[in-house]
Amino acid sequence: MKVAPRFGPGHRILVTGGAGFVPSHLVDRLVERGCTVVVLDNFVTGSRDNVAHLLEKPTFTLVEADISDGLPTDHPAVAERFDAILHMASPASPTDFEKLPVEILRVGSVATLALLERATADGARFLMASTSEAYGDPKEHPQRETYWGNVNPIGIRSVYDEAKRFSEAAAMAYHRSRGTDTAIVRIFNTYGPRMRPDDGRAIPTFISQALRGEPITVHGTGDQTRSICYVDDLVRGILLLLDSTQTGPINCGTEHEMSMRQLAETIVSLTGSSSEVSYITRASDDPEKRRPDLTLARELLGYEPTVTPEDGLGRTIAYFRERLGY
Repeated sequence: MKVAPRFGPGHRILVTGGAGFVPSHLVDRLVERGCTVVVLDNFVTGSRDNVAHLLEKPTFTLVEADISDGLPTDHPAVAERFDAILHMASPASPTDFEKLPVEILRVGSVATLALLERATADGARFLMASTSEAYGDPKEHPQRETYWGNVNPIGIRSVYDEAKRFSEAAAMAYHRSRGTDTAIVRIFNTYGPRMRPDDGRAIPTFISQALRGEPITVHGTGDQTRSICYVDDLVRGILLLLDSTQTGPINCGTEHEMSMRQLAETIVSLTGSSSEVSYITRASDDPEKRRPDLTLARELLGYEPTVTPEDGLGRTIAYFRERLGY
């Protein structure tokens, strides 16, 4: 299966949360294609630094606004019709779930509905970033898109899980009832340059600790697994879905599954650190296993991840060395 590029020069694309980790890499690729890209971000978790290199480009516009308060249509770049809308905005790390619960719920509900209305009016393709968290603590392994999940609807993580599940339901409702051209990508654990060192996720935490020579703090016994995907592989998958006519949901990630203990030990080895692994209390509702079934992505999009964990982690460590000065 080969998906031809659908969006390029002459196409206008809105990316919410575009100054965040994954979305900023996506914006880079869209600008490289020749698309006119408008990024809307309130910088709650995103950073201007992630898109600073694009500010002088005539095909790039950065608008500071909170999409949960509605689209700032008084801004000329936002008022003009879009060909595609990518809803990537949302705090997404475990520390955010406690600090920004209402913000997460609003961006996954009010903002999603506003963007779907705009996509419908513009005749734009609407792609939303969903998550493997939609599967909760899965009883199916690996996880297929047909699996409905095992989610605690009132736990600490529920604000993120349920916001994304609501967004998926909204996207499908607009697709079925109003003919909106929608797409849903379920993103599995992703890492790479531009992650926040203090965002609470395992890889930036382990790398920062290893570079400082501090103990690597692994939750629980460390037997819980994740399948880690380097950001370049993820972005390629998202673009394939954007260019296609598929609705999804479609999983995107890799099958490089490893335990948290193995991940910590790998990072210690790659950094040459003297850090030892220590174990702390496991977080509430922390999933036991995560690995995507990539059958649909392969068959419908021709997607295939190519970056190995050693290569991807090496690139990420180099980024953190430069950023942290170690």
